[in-house]
Amino acid sequence: MNMFPYLVGGWLLLVGCLGVVRSRDLVHTVVCVSVAQSGTYVLLVAVGYQSGAAAPVQGEGTPVPGPVVDPVVQALTLTDIVVSATVTALLLGLVIQIAKLHGTVDPDRLNDLRG
Repeated sequence: MNMFPYLVGGWLLLVGCLGVVRSRDLVHTVVCVSVAQSGTYVLLVAVGYQSGAAAPVQGEGTPVPGPVVDPVVQALTLTDIVVSATVTALLLGLVIQIAKLHGTVDPDRLNDLRG
């Protein structure tokens, strides 16, 4: 079993979370969240990968010789990509509204948001 994809996925998640914690700009925070979410793509693809397996597409009456890749993992990865794009668009829209309302995207200068 190759551990490289798991290490890359974990590294992307760690770097994204570290960027969110150390961010001094809301746009940078959104980008770091997107990087952390991309780590989940790598982990999902690594879980579903099988060496030497065929695509899960069969013709009518023709069996696929040997093992096939699980299509559920591929569907989950595509769903994760769509959800990530939606979350990123929503967060960037919120950042634009905050910039219009307060004139800054620095979290430390947003005093009106404090409770």
